[in-house]
Amino acid sequence: QVQLVESGGGLVQAGGSLRLSCAASGRTFSHYTMGWYRQAPGKEREFVASITWSGGMIDYADSVKGRFTISRDDAKDTVYLQMNSLKPEDAAVYYCNAPHVFVTELASHVDYWGEGTLVTVST
Repeated sequence: QVQLVESGGGLVQAGGSLRLSCAASGRTFSHYTMGWYRQAPGKEREFVASITWSGGMIDYADSVKGRFTISRDDAKDTVYLQMNSLKPEDAAVYYCNAPHVFVTELASHVDYWGEGTLVTVST
């Protein structure tokens, strides 16, 4: 069974830091772009950051540029999101995403999502 499992969320004071992890199991995603999204209560899910399979291209939402850093360790099939200088508006459930992954058994592409990890930022 293919899974993306996020961890590292929690309660942090504004200005603090958290490091989220997304561990893949059931298959490797080392040749695929991986990303992080977030969804705050009452809002749509939004893009946060992404990193290509080689780490050669990294993209961030404007709202997190300069504060968040995405990275990956393909030997561990894990993607990280280092979040610094957290603001109350960063509070959300953070989801790991592996988009457009080719599944041989299905002969088609699948978008994989984790269950999410909650980040709460207190003032």
